[in-house]
Amino acid sequence: MRCELVLAHLKDLSSTGRTLEGVLAREDIPARERILALFDPPPAGTDPVRGCPFIDAAVEFPDPQNAVHSYARERKLLMVRLVADLIAELGCREPSVLAGQLVTLADGAASRAMVLDEANYGRHARAAAEILLNNALPTTT
Repeated sequence: MRCELVLAHLKDLSSTGRTLEGVLAREDIPARERILALFDPPPAGTDPVRGCPFIDAAVEFPDPQNAVHSYARERKLLMVRLVADLIAELGCREPSVLAGQLVTLADGAASRAMVLDEANYGRHARAAAEILLNNALPTTT
């Protein structure tokens, strides 16, 4: 029963766009800004920072064969693909490598924000993400 509840909660988060994937799918924001939005603090008035719900769920259900863990893995892999697509749109030659680095930064920032109870902790990772993007993307003349 607990497994089904957690899985239903994660699927609800995904389907309503209340995860970082939601900002990546927005077409009203330029690709670079969507990527950097991964590091923005949550909007004022929202729930306290609790880290990534998919990582949290995978920790609670550590068996890789468990449905919750499996779903969490799928969502984390999807996030890398979404970021890679945006990076490719920006002209990066190796988008999957950079996407993995940026998603790792986002996951780490979310975890530290939760542990330190500092909603704006992502600013540190955002600065690193900007450097990675600047170094990986072609310059325009």
